Amino acid sequence: MTTPADVHQVRDPELPGRLLTMERDLLVPLLRGRDDADFALPVVACPGWTVRDVLAHCSAALTRVVEARFEKGVFSPASNDRDIAERAGWSNRRVVDELERGMTKAGPMIAKAGGVLDILALGEWVHAGDVRVTFGEPDAYAGAGLPYALALLAHVTREKGHLPLHADLDDADEPLRLGDVSGEQPPARYIGDGATLVRLYAGRPADGASYELAG
Repeated sequence: MTTPADVHQVRDPELPGRLLTMERDLLVPLLRGRDDADFALPVVACPGWTVRDVLAHCSAALTRVVEARFEKGVFSPASNDRDIAERAGWSNRRVVDELERGMTKAGPMIAKAGGVLDILALGEWVHAGDVRVTFGEPDAYAGAGLPYALALLAHVTREKGHLPLHADLDDADEPLRLGDVSGEQPPARYIGDGATLVRLYAGRPADGASYELAG
């Protein structure tokens, strides 16, 4: 695995859109091949939500971006619950259709936002991993999109001023620097694979994974 160029310093405005379209091409066919009963499975990473709830949340968030609807309190827990409730009468197919549309069209809007919406694309990708875990599918928080997700994670943590972290990834050619890279404080050190690093940052269980984290 290699990471996209300029991951440490320069924002790539097209990166969120590339991650979304790559994930669309993998996730949507998977969803269309599942039985309706699978959409009612509980998602461990999102207590109280089913697969359908997670997908409705994801599709609603992207639709808001595409339609530039950012009212007060948007993306709050209460707003997320309202979005899910508004889709309660939809068929599973309609939810997936909306998700596919959002993953296709949101990229240019995120690019124009100057960085404030970049994290949304990363969140969509992580939620796709949540769904894969629920289905027992391989490559949760990994797969073809992982290099782009890691590049986006590096950018987001840097912009938010998170504590610095130097990650030596088993599955990447070069180390990854996350968080504040100004050098004013020594970075923590991570040794392990990229998918586990994503799990740790996203607050997902990393049970059974082999990694080292110090500092």
